[in-house]
Amino acid sequence: MTIPADYNANSIQVLEGLEAVRRRPGMYVGGTDLKALHHLVYEVVDNSIDEALAGACTRINIIIREDSSVTVEDNGRGIPVDIHPEKKISALTVVMTTLHAGGKFGGGGYKVSGGLHGVGVSAVNALSEWCEVVVRRDGQRYFQRFERGYPKEPVKSIGKTKESDTGTTTTFKFDPTIFKDNLDFRFDTLAQRFREMAFVTRGVTIHFLDERANREMTFYFEGGITSFVRYLNRNRENLHKVVYIEKQVEGIGIEAAVQYTDAFTESVYSFANTINTIDGGTHMTGLRAALTRVVNDYARKNSLLKDSDPNFTGDDTREGLTAIVSIKHPDPQFESQTKVKLMNPEVQTYVTQVVGEAFVTFLEENPQAAKAIIAKCLTSSRARDAARKARDLVIRKSALESMTLPGKLADCSERDSNKTELYIVEGDSAGGSAKQGRDRHFQAILPLRGKILNTERARLDKILGNNEVKALISALGTGIGDSFDLTGLRYGRVIIMTDADVDGSHIRTLLLTFFFRYMPTLIEEGHLYIAQPPLYRIEHRKKVQYVYSDAEKDKAVKDLGGESEKASIQRYKGLGEMNPQQLWETTMDPNNRTLLLVSVEDATEADRTFDMLMGDAVDPRRKFIQTHAKKVRNLDI
Repeated sequence: MTIPADYNANSIQVLEGLEAVRRRPGMYVGGTDLKALHHLVYEVVDNSIDEALAGACTRINIIIREDSSVTVEDNGRGIPVDIHPEKKISALTVVMTTLHAGGKFGGGGYKVSGGLHGVGVSAVNALSEWCEVVVRRDGQRYFQRFERGYPKEPVKSIGKTKESDTGTTTTFKFDPTIFKDNLDFRFDTLAQRFREMAFVTRGVTIHFLDERANREMTFYFEGGITSFVRYLNRNRENLHKVVYIEKQVEGIGIEAAVQYTDAFTESVYSFANTINTIDGGTHMTGLRAALTRVVNDYARKNSLLKDSDPNFTGDDTREGLTAIVSIKHPDPQFESQTKVKLMNPEVQTYVTQVVGEAFVTFLEENPQAAKAIIAKCLTSSRARDAARKARDLVIRKSALESMTLPGKLADCSERDSNKTELYIVEGDSAGGSAKQGRDRHFQAILPLRGKILNTERARLDKILGNNEVKALISALGTGIGDSFDLTGLRYGRVIIMTDADVDGSHIRTLLLTFFFRYMPTLIEEGHLYIAQPPLYRIEHRKKVQYVYSDAEKDKAVKDLGGESEKASIQRYKGLGEMNPQQLWETTMDPNNRTLLLVSVEDATEADRTFDMLMGDAVDPRRKFIQTHAKKVRNLDI
């Protein structure tokens, strides 16, 4: 081993100012991937939302320009531009170029805000190729431009405006040397976030325009989080009206909206100072604890639970629950700069108390609703007990059982799960081709006969009675639901490989529904993929070319010019139409294949979409199909 020559004071590198952000973007915006790219927009919009929370802003406009630069404009108070007493430069320059600078640390700028570290907008500036800010204050319009975080000139006045016209307009273009691989903003991802912001910030209008595709949406919800719950439940059968709770405790604003439905899963989302805390935290824990305690107490008090019955578990009281908890805290403590989890311990106590008191009152004043909720919990409890017994039969619990794999599984010889792959294949014929064409060292094949159960319309006990699901759980080795353990995963990549027809698409959707509802960690940790088999085989003068879309096929035929009529074009409707060698070369060979990684960027929207497409309500599904019918490609009739 070679030991480095000198290690002294000269070896210690100090990153000044925003250079630290450019060198380590993961510490400030969570990385350099698509999620982090969208986080740049959220940081700027969060500042405008903070103005709304302060009662100073009623409208926020967000525009994605043709060149993918983003403009965020609000009618708030405008960032101060006067000279900072310590830095001796404009406060606007300080805010845009100094980490941990902002109006949220004291001094009365904000009572409640989402941006607590003072890192957000300066980090966005640091990670932008360029950024321009226009401030409207005191009857003047002020301007400053930055490039890769550094000001190109001091703040200057660029004209007059009305005294009543105040606010901030920030335009930035993300730096492609940091956010690589042709990343770009997704309209639907941003729209979903802005919808959530509008739900939890009553009285603010958020207008979103994408000039690249000429799409726009406007969000305004007078009903706040009550409207949010109604939105989530619009395809479900509700057991009662939405219960809305609002109270201030020790300077902390607490809001919750609760409604039980006939669904088999829970849809609970938490927000802190309008920020979606996707990993929950103390406010989420407080809400769940309150509901479980109150439902049990009411059931015992009114003899709806027998003395011999055990108390409902949290899982029992959360089946079919849709709830939003939103808190406004003057000093929120988050797990990281990306603010995915709230940590304030006192919030749990306050939320439990406030939600508990209000929900007790609701149950006592609405006995019919209370009985419906208790009946739902009883059914859930019995089904969960049946599921536990069924799960014990399915899941291996000893070293001996761990050797018992489904007979239809063609396993691989490699035992290091970081190197192995499981192909879930539709049908025996495709399974036969895949088994012959694979690399037996690291690729395993599990053929499924027919379509698995629609897990959106069934409880876990019924799901575990399905032979195809049993085989899948046994092959993966992770368990399912509450007992899911990723450390038991036998294959680093789980790949869904189905035919390119209607049945294949349906089977893929059923499998995705199963994984989303009962093994979400598999998706979150990046283990689930979709194979991309070719649609066409084009042969011309003994030269074979495989193409994966109609557009690719049209281009290949056009490239042949006058020779195109002599080309043989075969459309693959099923994997079984390919011989093992073709299947390996096109779809399974790591050197040639294309795999699509399955990810869930927004759990709220994914939850709603799966419920709409796979649930019991027919009208929303019919409307979706009619709306999107003309966008369908590769539909076999």
